[in-house]
Amino acid sequence: MSSVHPESLLAEVAALPSLPGVYRYFDAEDQVLYVGKARNLKKRVSSYFQKDHGGTRIGHMISKIRRMQTTVVRSEAEALLLENNLIKTLSPKFNILFRDDKSYPYLKVSGTGVTRRNKPTSDSPSEDKPVAKAEDYSRIAYYRGGVEKKHRYFGPYPSAWAVKETIQLLQKVFRLRTCEDTVFSNRTRPCLLYQIKRCSGPCVGVVSVAQYAQDVAQAEAFLQGETQAVLKAMEERMMAHADKLEFEMAAEVRNQMTALSRVLHQQSVDNVSDTDVDILAVKVQGGRACVNLAMVRGGRHLGDRPYFPSHVEDGHAMLNLALEDDVSVVAQTLEVKVLEAFIAQHYLSIPVPTTLITSEKIDAKVLDAIALQSGMKVNAVHNPREQRRSWLEMAEKNAAIQLARLLAEEGSQQARTRALVEALDLAPDDMDALRMECFDISHTSGEATQASCVVFQNHKMQNSEYRRYKIEDITPGDDYAAMRQVLLRRYGKLAEAIKSGEVDRKVRMPDLVLIDGGKGQVSMAREVFEALGLDLSLIVGVEKGEGRKVGLEELVFADGRDKVYLGKDSAALMLVAQVRDEAHRFAITGMRAQRAKVRMGGGRLEEIGGIGPKKRAKLLQRFGGVRGVEDASVDDLMSVDGISRELAEIIYQALH
Repeated sequence: MSSVHPESLLAEVAALPSLPGVYRYFDAEDQVLYVGKARNLKKRVSSYFQKDHGGTRIGHMISKIRRMQTTVVRSEAEALLLENNLIKTLSPKFNILFRDDKSYPYLKVSGTGVTRRNKPTSDSPSEDKPVAKAEDYSRIAYYRGGVEKKHRYFGPYPSAWAVKETIQLLQKVFRLRTCEDTVFSNRTRPCLLYQIKRCSGPCVGVVSVAQYAQDVAQAEAFLQGETQAVLKAMEERMMAHADKLEFEMAAEVRNQMTALSRVLHQQSVDNVSDTDVDILAVKVQGGRACVNLAMVRGGRHLGDRPYFPSHVEDGHAMLNLALEDDVSVVAQTLEVKVLEAFIAQHYLSIPVPTTLITSEKIDAKVLDAIALQSGMKVNAVHNPREQRRSWLEMAEKNAAIQLARLLAEEGSQQARTRALVEALDLAPDDMDALRMECFDISHTSGEATQASCVVFQNHKMQNSEYRRYKIEDITPGDDYAAMRQVLLRRYGKLAEAIKSGEVDRKVRMPDLVLIDGGKGQVSMAREVFEALGLDLSLIVGVEKGEGRKVGLEELVFADGRDKVYLGKDSAALMLVAQVRDEAHRFAITGMRAQRAKVRMGGGRLEEIGGIGPKKRAKLLQRFGGVRGVEDASVDDLMSVDGISRELAEIIYQALH
């Protein structure tokens, strides 16, 4: 094995210290292959190069190592943290990797608020004269993004739905405002939410600053799980109002208590001691894994979210190979490895609660690393009881359901890919890496023309590789010219690189180029590919069938082959339709956004005397947008139906 590695690399391995640290392996193209940690760098890394790993995938990976980087740290906990930071940053090919591009939503309470240590003890109207200033009345809102110190944030929540449900709950019980500050400042009478008893009407001074602040403080206490303390405080307020013979206000507080008690009963949290807990369940099957994360915040179960790691089997094999000197770790199951990888990566950027309930027993070193990262002790419970047990069983069931769904979808997609390869007699080097690019043109009567290119690879749509092209300098509505332009822009430079032999291995021609159109569009694509010297057999047009009915589409080829009808129930046609429809959707959304941007300026035309909606539409259609109208001469403007010389001169002067 060592004979395939550079002498400089082997010398570097021999010189490694016997200290804890992190190592990274790179291939000849300087792509990161694997990131690992070790208590003893010298012993761990040397084991890779001293053994014959045969023709396994791991052996293949080790044979590709050409360069290495190491970092020495003070402890194994620090090594674990650095390892997972690098895994998330570098996305190695042979590590168990969890990707989550979406940030978590939070519930935001605006303003500095009134702390419970200094909160008002009475809410009599005589205390404060209400002043309807937005900054005096905290607002609750759905929020996603960076936090600011001047506001308070509760969460994270597993979904937007969970945040919005909580906001509705706070409106029912505490009647806090949700309106924007600009709306608040311009109200002259209470809105509908006040009428249906979902807001206390601070915008028009119905509630005092102190009274509202007390509602906010109690809402925050509820969000933090202090439900019994909130109910007790409400009871004290109600009795205080009754003693002062303020029976209407006492009745209002009583209604709040009733609403809160009903919520607590529905959520089954009135007897739960846990306030903030994460429940983690893992399921592994068919080479894939699912970690289901359920969240309990303030004693309320807020829902869950599934996570599907990549490189599960490779990552597990690499971990076992690297830890052969540690029998206790090698004996751990794949489920444990996946769950530990999730915990180590997930809580690098997400606040960790003090308690984790897990379906598998977690190594104490992982918890030590999380505690080091968060600055607080984290406790993991493996065999919970009572309510915790119910939560874990729910999470385990959801993990199994989500993984079964994923396997069914992936199996279906792989079957579709295989069917298309067989139907079109394709010969990809690797069916899993089969790459399709599909193009579509979209516009509204020639206005805001856009082309889309979507990519299908590894049996799924690759959203990050989608591209939109703004089509210019063509006759409005000329779809053939638009297709010519987008294909030249997409493949022009790549064709030159292929001819010169300087092709970047990361960028290659697709195995199939789908065109949303029939003979006309395919002929245009053929002309472009002939001019660029590219393979015509790659081009396939998707021609709509009789009556444009779904399932009757035919495939048209640029290399002279006869049309092919795959059949209404064909798995290959389902895949083609899926990719074609995605290209159409992507083009439509881009075109609508561009059209809206153009028409924002288009309103200037209607401000000109004699220009109504119909003439405005004709001008925009004829010249492709406001900019085109601005560039037009008086004679050009006169060419539009209904535009006289006098009106054309008025338009020209108004725009210049």
